Amino acid sequence: MTYALQGKVAVVTGGASGIGAACARTLASHGARLVIADINEDLAKTVAEGIEGAISAKLDVTSEAETEALAATIEREFGPVDILVCSAGIIQPPSPPEELSMELWDRVVAVDQRGVYVSCLCFGRRMAKRGSGAIVNIASVTSFRSVPLHAYAPAKAAVASMTATLASEWGRSGVRVNGIAPGYVLTPALQKMVDAGLRNPALLEANSALGRMVEMDEVAKACAFLASDQASAITGVTLPVDCGWLVATPWNTYGGVRPKRD
Repeated sequence: MTYALQGKVAVVTGGASGIGAACARTLASHGARLVIADINEDLAKTVAEGIEGAISAKLDVTSEAETEALAATIEREFGPVDILVCSAGIIQPPSPPEELSMELWDRVVAVDQRGVYVSCLCFGRRMAKRGSGAIVNIASVTSFRSVPLHAYAPAKAAVASMTATLASEWGRSGVRVNGIAPGYVLTPALQKMVDAGLRNPALLEANSALGRMVEMDEVAKACAFLASDQASAITGVTLPVDCGWLVATPWNTYGGVRPKRD
């Protein structure tokens, strides 16, 4: 499937690694002109250098002033932004509340919740003024379930909520706002958790209907679809891309998902 994104300007926050980088590469493969925005300036530059015509920019998504300045600069020097992918985020260990510092809680919420809203605000209001645009926010399957991630999961639930509210807010102005709720994806950040003994890949795979984890490219393909005109009637949804984690987990009450038929 090829989506007609030729010439469209796409900004990916958190585009220097993981899901963000995968989304950037996939959007570029469909013809979009990419801006890789990330707090890690060197890594953003490296990713941009691997994508023809892409540029990079340093961005702290928690800063409204910095995000607003970048939005204005891109529009002036690179062209109006047609697509925004909000992928910047950080994760946390599955700590009990008593062991989760408020400093870390504040940081996770600042990046994962505030950062998405600020990005949507600064780029989305320009889209609304022009009368067109597509925003894709990266939420999480933890938005919909109870998990021991007392900062991350509520922040991602807020992303799903603001996706719906902004879709209604800007819909008559031609802006579609959708979200993706990835399941467990072996990103560099998750790999660090695995290496530290804080995640068990076997359990992550076992607790999904398909019996495996999600590939980064699978999230990126969903992103390209939602950003394209093929999804012209879709707005306000948060699409799970989770290998069936949401539907499989309740089956543990009954002994787990049934094995493959012979």
